[in-house]
Amino acid sequence: MKFSVSDTLHALGFEALTPMQKAMTDTTGRTRGGVVLLSPTGSGKTLAYLLPLLASLNESSDALQAVVTVPTRELAKQSEEVLRALRLPVRAMSLYGGRPTMDEHRALKERKPQVVFATPGRLEDHLGKGNLRTEGVATWVIDEFDKCLELGFQEVMDQLAGRFRRVPRVWLLSATEGEGIPGFMERLVGRECRTLNFLTRPDEAGAQRTAFFEVKSPEKDKLSTLGRLLTQLGSCPTIVFVAHRESAERVGKYLRECRFAAEVYHGGMEQQRRERALFLFRQGSATVLVSTDLAARGLDIPEVGAIVHYHLPLTAEDFTHRNGRTARWKATGKAFLITSPTESLPEFAAHARPLEAELPERVCPTPPPFRTIYIGRGKAEKLSKADILGFLCKKGGLNAQQIGRIDVVPHCAFAAVASAQVKQLLTRVAGEKIKGMKTIVKEVGR
Repeated sequence: MKFSVSDTLHALGFEALTPMQKAMTDTTGRTRGGVVLLSPTGSGKTLAYLLPLLASLNESSDALQAVVTVPTRELAKQSEEVLRALRLPVRAMSLYGGRPTMDEHRALKERKPQVVFATPGRLEDHLGKGNLRTEGVATWVIDEFDKCLELGFQEVMDQLAGRFRRVPRVWLLSATEGEGIPGFMERLVGRECRTLNFLTRPDEAGAQRTAFFEVKSPEKDKLSTLGRLLTQLGSCPTIVFVAHRESAERVGKYLRECRFAAEVYHGGMEQQRRERALFLFRQGSATVLVSTDLAARGLDIPEVGAIVHYHLPLTAEDFTHRNGRTARWKATGKAFLITSPTESLPEFAAHARPLEAELPERVCPTPPPFRTIYIGRGKAEKLSKADILGFLCKKGGLNAQQIGRIDVVPHCAFAAVASAQVKQLLTRVAGEKIKGMKTIVKEVGR
């Protein structure tokens, strides 16, 4: 496929490739067999593999040509979204658990994707049932390989390795130098394997752009201290990391009672509730996301300005991946570690030399800049972001500056609207049609 790298970067809002991305693009263009890319969380590995992958596609072929394996459904969906944002004539689809396999099978037959993004278990399921044909697959990408193993996919990954043994190109990406990488690649591609290691290059690491602070809580229960810290951060998009699902619910409940725009995110939630939390956080309607380490990987939200370690990380790896949610690409960020009177910073965190943060005396939340509205029509009804933007401007009386992120999913859509404009907007569009269709337009309740 012929496409312009500069146009592709412009579509994503970037000026140039990073050294890591350029190295990956150059190496994969010259090397058949295996390539291992080791690079920190938040350094742009998705684009690093997408560019050479797209260059290798045969646009006129209906065959599946590339498979990308990722550890979580969130990363599968986000990777597909990145590809779609490039507006190239490529058919892509994400496959993951939490929804019926048969529904995906029907969509596969209808869409005939050239690229799929899939979690290991769901990918093996489709391959085992013959729903995917691999004869035309020339590239297998394994993103976040270390996380795939951490989540217990070792056996499934070995099964997939057997199925993709004859694939000409295998690209493995990881944020850590896992012990299982050499053996896995040896089984797949033998000795013909290039390794690009950017883990030791400080200019590539988000840690160099992250300011670290220690926040000392006067009490063992850190809730009040967290409230004061979030007061200081104002409307800065912030992820608060906790150790357990129960803790996430408890902290989220406290923050909402204090009138913070906070959402909860953990593996024990239904998929629909998790997706709703991410919609609200990405769109600025929620300024705080309280999460377990589930959000430490696989979530690419460039606007996150701060990370709070409410519960201290247990390992240096957890510390690195949590912090990697901020300072994405070339942005800067802040990371706060809250310690109780009986806690001290672990050695790996102390090496960051955090400054001691001073907090305001009172808890006083800042209202979110946006609120999210729900529209009861989506992709299935051929509704696009442009349709929604036009509807909100023409029927709702808004201008482009009063509209934030718009997300369109199969049967509905979500749009961020400046908080001060929501009430008037809902009045203006009451009973109006969007693209000739009657629909529900309402604010998403907290």
